[in-house]
Amino acid sequence: MSWFKFGFGKKKRDKSEEAAPETEETSTVSEDGASSAPPSADPADAAGQDDAEADGPAPDGEGSSPLDAGEIIAEGPDLPDEAFVFRESRDPAEREAQAPLEAAGLEPVAEPDDTAGASDLEAAPEDSTDPEGGDSAPEAPAPEERKGFFARLASGLKKSSSRFSESVTAVFTRRRLDDEALEELEDLLIAADLGAATAAKVAGRLAKDRFDKDVSPEEIKQALADVVAETLLPYEAPLDMSGPSPQVVLFVGVNGSGKTTTLGKIAVKMTREGGDVITAAGDTFRAAAVEQLEVWSKRAGATFLSRPIGSDAAGLAFDAVAQAKRDGADAVLVDTAGRLQNKAELMDELRKIVRVLKKQDESAPHHVVLVLDGTVGSNAISQAEAFMEAANVTGIIMTKLDGTAKGGALVQVAEKFGLPIHFIGVGEGEADLQAFDARAFARALAGVEG
Repeated sequence: MSWFKFGFGKKKRDKSEEAAPETEETSTVSEDGASSAPPSADPADAAGQDDAEADGPAPDGEGSSPLDAGEIIAEGPDLPDEAFVFRESRDPAEREAQAPLEAAGLEPVAEPDDTAGASDLEAAPEDSTDPEGGDSAPEAPAPEERKGFFARLASGLKKSSSRFSESVTAVFTRRRLDDEALEELEDLLIAADLGAATAAKVAGRLAKDRFDKDVSPEEIKQALADVVAETLLPYEAPLDMSGPSPQVVLFVGVNGSGKTTTLGKIAVKMTREGGDVITAAGDTFRAAAVEQLEVWSKRAGATFLSRPIGSDAAGLAFDAVAQAKRDGADAVLVDTAGRLQNKAELMDELRKIVRVLKKQDESAPHHVVLVLDGTVGSNAISQAEAFMEAANVTGIIMTKLDGTAKGGALVQVAEKFGLPIHFIGVGEGEADLQAFDARAFARALAGVEG
């Protein structure tokens, strides 16, 4: 499944091709620190280059300097124009090897701290330490290749599938499918938060083909998987970012649903596809949320905007869209404060954000994504009703499915409101927020292998 419907990757490549001719020539630094012609024009520089090459061949890079392949780390504001610097190693053996570079007039700088921007540390790993040194930094994502999509999904939904599997096995081992058995099956499905409509469909399908015959738990699981997949397939949809830029995405939901973390993970995915993203910390009531989003934004390389705690969130959203227009950004991701759906004054604040965004762009917000906590089960329906009325929700993300036996609630929400399901979260890691796949979800929920 694709994450987004948008050509971020193509845009990034096009920009790279346009910028390529500017890197054909490189200048070097003479012993007095002034910029000069290419190395062959100055004997002193040539000698310095020979000394550096004596330590080993230069790695392949875009330029001709032996420092180009990852060693050149900055063009600091206090250095001469176009001055190259190299990273001063803390290892004694490496320091000795760097002596020829110092002799060539290149100025060493200390190892950079973790607050350096993405442009200054192009070779730095993405899973660097929390820039603020605090405890709120998200855990570094594990490589997605370590675990397949279905394996992560099945593992995340294990509580839901295990509860259902145990109940079905207890009821239907060596038993004929009669009226009493069908009634018990419907009760089991409703208890799993799948809803009465889905329960009736599963029971009807089994009754048609297997009534008054022996039925195995595996057959029941397969029937459930088929019905859930058929129900959810029409709502399987990527986040469509293909409209005019900037696309404005407003994230809404109750307290603790995972809005801020989800927004951060999506920002990472968007920037990796080449998108220029601005994040706005609209949860101006909670300092931890602002700090958390700032950490995710730095990891993503996204522009981060915030205001002091207690400030007007609508004003921040307005400013974020204005800056996106000036900078030519692709997307603005706006976080909001968690609010209970029965608190009228808080829902009014959300309506205000929507009104103010429309003053910048009549079509904004282009997406209002409701982040639902999977652990609330059927209560997700009342949450969806309230937020749809206040903010005209356009899509759903359900999180925390790994910590609940109520994963079937997603089926109820989809059936009742007909909203697109963009992503589901089955864990804390970045890879655990997955593009929604209806068939894979149905198999994992029912406990069907493969």
